[in-house]
Amino acid sequence: MAEKDKPLLIKRYASRRLYNTETSDYVTLEDIASLIREGREVQIVDLKSGDDLTRQYLLQIIAEHESRGESVLPVDVLNDLVRSYMTPGASVVPQFLQASFEMLRDGQSQMMDKMNAMNPMAKMPGFELMQAQQKAFMKAMTGGLGGASGWSAPEEDSNAAGEDGGEDLDAIKKQLAELQDKLSKLK
Repeated sequence: MAEKDKPLLIKRYASRRLYNTETSDYVTLEDIASLIREGREVQIVDLKSGDDLTRQYLLQIIAEHESRGESVLPVDVLNDLVRSYMTPGASVVPQFLQASFEMLRDGQSQMMDKMNAMNPMAKMPGFELMQAQQKAFMKAMTGGLGGASGWSAPEEDSNAAGEDGGEDLDAIKKQLAELQDKLSKLK
C-alpha cells in the first residue's frame, strides 16, 4: 500500500497543538482542511490516550467554515442532522450521507470520463493544460468534493495555506491566456 493511501497521522499533544507526523511540523485546522481538499485522508489521535479525535476535529473544521459564511449545509439539513442524533435506535442518516457523497464523486468522475472520451479535441496541442484547468474549475465549484475520486488541481495551483480561491482563478486566467496564445500561433 502506498504511503499516500494511508491516512496521514496527526498527533494532538497535551497543549492541544497538532503535529503532522509526515512533515514533522505543527499544523493548524486550516492546514488539515487544505490536506483534505487535496484528497488526503487524515487521522487525528491524542498522543497521551491514543483516542481517535478525527471526527471531533472534522466537525470543528466544518463549524469554522460555516461560521465564516462559507455555508455548504442548508439550515434544513443541519436541523435534520440534529434530529438524527436525537432519534432513538440506529439512524440511516450516516449511511445515506455516505452513499450520497459516493454517488456525487462517481457522477463527477463519469462526467469527466465521458467528456474526455467524446471530445475530438483530445489530440489538440495544449489539451492537457485545458483539461487541468477544467479539473481545477470543477474542484473549485464543488468545494473539493471530488478529491477522493482522484481529481485534483494542477500542482502549481494548489495552495497549502488554503487560500486558493483568488490565486486559483488568477492561475487559471494565466493558463487560459497562454493556451489562447498557443492556439493563435497554430493558426
